[in-house]
Amino acid sequence: MLRILFACLALALGLVAPAAAFETSAKTAILVDYESGAVLYDKDADKRIPPASMTKLMTAAVIFDMLKKGDITMDTKFKVSEKAWKMQGSKMFVELGTEIRVEDLLRGMIIQSGNDACIVLAEGISGSEEAFVALMNAKARELGMTNSLFQNTSGMPAENHYMSARDLVTVTRYIISSFPDYFHFYSEKEFTWKAGNGVKPGEGDQTTISQGNRNPLLYATPPGDGMKTGHTEEAGYCLTGTEQRGDQRMIMVVTGLTSMSERGTEAVRFMDAAFKEFRRIDVFAAGAVVTEAEVWNGEAEKVGLTVAEPLRLFVTPEARQGLKISYRYSAPIKAPIAQGQAVGEMTIEMPGQPPRTVPLVAATAVEETGIFGRIGNAISLNLFGYEPAT
Repeated sequence: MLRILFACLALALGLVAPAAAFETSAKTAILVDYESGAVLYDKDADKRIPPASMTKLMTAAVIFDMLKKGDITMDTKFKVSEKAWKMQGSKMFVELGTEIRVEDLLRGMIIQSGNDACIVLAEGISGSEEAFVALMNAKARELGMTNSLFQNTSGMPAENHYMSARDLVTVTRYIISSFPDYFHFYSEKEFTWKAGNGVKPGEGDQTTISQGNRNPLLYATPPGDGMKTGHTEEAGYCLTGTEQRGDQRMIMVVTGLTSMSERGTEAVRFMDAAFKEFRRIDVFAAGAVVTEAEVWNGEAEKVGLTVAEPLRLFVTPEARQGLKISYRYSAPIKAPIAQGQAVGEMTIEMPGQPPRTVPLVAATAVEETGIFGRIGNAISLNLFGYEPAT
């Protein structure tokens, strides 16, 4: 006879008083735990928005790919074209005809948000900005960014140029995880560019220009360490930010704010609230036995069930009060059973969130019993109708 067994576990976690509702004045926003990808807050996160200079996250991702592959190096030099020199908006202030190292151009693009630096990099790598944009769109498709389309490398206003807050998190997670050697650029607060650093025969040092990073999280206490601001009239004031406290990293996006001041205040408040309200709970370690199931025709009568990966939850104090975990499996389980074999599932339920289901696997292997054990089980089956799950 097939039996479906259920068990329910309510977790007592040292509850504290529920915190205030987690909200933001941004038009669209998202908050994500970096390690797990768990979405902790979502406000129109899939809406297509003008990303302004946050576009440069994808520009950088393509360049980082090429650096990692060895197609270019930090010392590779690219020549400044007239198009780059005349570029409007935020500028690194490159000089026409000079040649500039990739490392300097990256700092000009990331720290100073130089639109001109974007053009120099794009033209140097692909021959034209249009060809480089094709690489950006291909990378977006590769990363599963379904609400992103690029028309330029800088984020200057253009028809049919958009991203979503969720896609901005996707490219941010990609940069942090794939390019740890280059991530430090995003936490640098200032870059001083000497125009004469570009190689142009017959000319020496000219103008020295220092510009600070506009990311307000870098100046907060505790500080963030990335990623990119953006602003156009259409987009408003925007920020993709990240911060690590202890062993937990958060990524947030806020868009459509009304001023630089509001962006700074809201971004710092939003991130601070994120760490205060959403606590990580390590529910089960990988391999920890959460329950046992009966075994049919096995050398052991029972087998422990566990989770293959650590089970971590991110919850508010309020949600913890209603947190429940249930596990479901068919028993008895027929031997032989391999260690790690999927035999059931665990469901986690929290107020206001959809249920989350993870596999239950065998904690240990169980070999099939010998001939005499199988004969005894066959007799039990005939006498009592005991039937194994298959």
